[in-house]
Amino acid sequence: MGKGQRREGVSPRLDALAGDLLGDALDLLADDQPVDVLLVVEDEAGSVASYVFAEDSAEQCLDAAHDRVRALDRAKGDPDAGLSKPVRYAICYEAGVADETGTYQDALLLEFGERGYRSYSGYSFFEGRGMGDGLAWTDPAPAGELEPLL
Repeated sequence: MGKGQRREGVSPRLDALAGDLLGDALDLLADDQPVDVLLVVEDEAGSVASYVFAEDSAEQCLDAAHDRVRALDRAKGDPDAGLSKPVRYAICYEAGVADETGTYQDALLLEFGERGYRSYSGYSFFEGRGMGDGLAWTDPAPAGELEPLL
């Protein structure tokens, strides 16, 4: 299915997968833990496999997460993780994003996609790392369309 034939929007299952991953990343920030490049992949049966990429630069880790999604698709899953052929994924990582004034702010970036749909990215600004319940974040804002990995 070509990019032009892909459906727009986000399915409820992808929304839940991405939302759960964002929540996990926010929990890490609240506890002053590092947010590496986090990847979750789900198959049609609802089985989810999680992966963390932390050993290289942020860009290399993000590339590795993208490569893992493609590799899982080619391999029709990850039997060791109980995952059959992947149908949706979400990737979350920390980065600086320019706000409306052009000042870079701490943010969590989220990339997500599903087979047959267009793939998107979004971000959520945050402040108060390590402050537990004092961590504050914005509602996710759209950051644009991405090349689909599935």
